[in-house]
Amino acid sequence: MSSNTSDYLRSVLDKIKNIDYIKPEDIPNIELYMDQVTTFMDEHLESTKRYDSDKILTKTMINNYAKNNLLPPPVKKKYSKEHMLLLIFIYYFKNILSITDIQNLLTPLTEKYFNAEEGMNLQDIYNEVFSFEKEQADRLVKDILVEYKKSFTSFSDAPEEAKDFLHLFSFICMLSFDVYVKKLLIEKLVDDIAPSQSAESKKDKAK
Repeated sequence: MSSNTSDYLRSVLDKIKNIDYIKPEDIPNIELYMDQVTTFMDEHLESTKRYDSDKILTKTMINNYAKNNLLPPPVKKKYSKEHMLLLIFIYYFKNILSITDIQNLLTPLTEKYFNAEEGMNLQDIYNEVFSFEKEQADRLVKDILVEYKKSFTSFSDAPEEAKDFLHLFSFICMLSFDVYVKKLLIEKLVDDIAPSQSAESKKDKAK
């Protein structure tokens, strides 16, 4: 592969190793208006953008999440800290899951833990899930490096001038297969959480 690809891979792996997430204590303890919510998300998740012009969350997105029951409606147009935690979950899920799948996944959380007055609350769940982040990131870096090195063993008989592209293509295919398999597993697990809703969704798609 080209040196540009190698340099880019190193930069991505360094970013994964140093990846950070929005800590609950970073979220204001006061309720926020829509503009404040989008500004906060843009500032704290800017490093996840592919292009500078990309938007993390827009007003339209957030309104649609509330309309589709992914997010409890704001109170007097203000969003609480727990709204913000759900929006962070939604932001990560929306890259790989459908709106229906996210709804099925988050509904049990919001019904039981949103504004919970006793026992475990949404912030406790958020803290627990993201406590695995560092360990997961280290494992991910190792897996990516294994696939990267393996890609160099592919197409050994190809013409020399074609090898860079074919190695890159092989690497992309390995990464894509990994994502594909995990996505299938996630969808199956979501279907198990809400089998009746998932069955109805499949019927709607078939119409």
